[in-house]
Amino acid sequence: MSAEADYARVADAARRVIREHDPRSVPLTEFLGACFDAGLSWVHFPENLGGLGVSRGLQTVAAAILQQAGATAPYAVNPVGYGMAAPTLIEHARTDELKRRWLRPLATNENIWCQLFSEPGAGSDLAGLATSAVRDGDSWVANGQKVWTTLAHRASWALLLARTDPDVPKHQGLTYFVVDMRAPGVETRPLRQMTGQAEFNEVYLTDVRIPDAHRLGAIGAGWQVAMTTLMNERNSIGASGTRRGDGTIADAVALWARRPDRHTPVLRDCLTQLWVRSEAQRLTSARSGATATVRGPGPEGSIGKLVGAELNKQIYEFCMDLLGPEGLLYGDYTMRDNDFGEDELGPVQQRFLRSRANTIEGGTSEVLRNILGERILGLPGDLRADSGRPWREVPRG
Repeated sequence: MSAEADYARVADAARRVIREHDPRSVPLTEFLGACFDAGLSWVHFPENLGGLGVSRGLQTVAAAILQQAGATAPYAVNPVGYGMAAPTLIEHARTDELKRRWLRPLATNENIWCQLFSEPGAGSDLAGLATSAVRDGDSWVANGQKVWTTLAHRASWALLLARTDPDVPKHQGLTYFVVDMRAPGVETRPLRQMTGQAEFNEVYLTDVRIPDAHRLGAIGAGWQVAMTTLMNERNSIGASGTRRGDGTIADAVALWARRPDRHTPVLRDCLTQLWVRSEAQRLTSARSGATATVRGPGPEGSIGKLVGAELNKQIYEFCMDLLGPEGLLYGDYTMRDNDFGEDELGPVQQRFLRSRANTIEGGTSEVLRNILGERILGLPGDLRADSGRPWREVPRG
């Protein structure tokens, strides 16, 4: 089909879903299920698996029509599912039956997903992880601890990267699995943040059995599968608003409009600079997204994540400067649960506190600078004392 025909096909499918399942009057799961069945969840996925087999870039066409009709953006509720799990499953799950089994309830947000990657003993060195998975017949037995796991306390399924061979270099001994978070041996403990909320968790795996059918990719090829997840993660986290003035900067502009009593020339100049930088990030994200429509997300997505994380912190620091003494006021630090998307609904002080995590989650800014330096600019890599050594022989403290 021509690009024009694909555009019309996506637009027609979106309008048909709205006519038959008005998002303002039907349950969210019904509406999102209709989007999946119409191929609008991820338009570049194959037909019958949430897509239409068209260009990735046409997702914005569907999103604009659906959101104009009052649809909720599902990514805000299930960010790991939509942004990271789905692209990994479509590429690496071993049968179409498994793909559909996992993707449709993911798309409807009936199943929330989480990502069991980070560990207390590995830090930013993801390939140094110690969680093990040992083959036992037609299944694997996993043991270990993960940390900073977003929405693990609500998740039905998890993406797990585990070590299956400690006698080879660290990147070669990893295998990738899908884990049932309700399985025996899975324990989740919320981590309280300084906002008072608890969207991150520790997860303990004790003799958790995973069917071999739930392995994604070949044994020992977990790092390659993880790259699919991480490239999509940084691309989705780093994405900016599609319209000028969208995104985090809109909060600062709205606060500026509400508080003319706090205006000064210095603050006006600061807001102007932040707006220009936000617009530059939006356009850079658009360019990166256009590149991804041709060959999928790549290391370029780290640019948006790096810049966006640093910019978010600076925007909310501006908001605190604008508020002056009021920026110290915070209503409630009580430990409580929350939906991932609720941060945007809280006071600006809450968003300021939450923004401190932006340069850590989804890859620290330091790691992203290394990726950009080595994989985009071609600079020499860091010296690595563990290069080529079996993981078992690498000292760990």
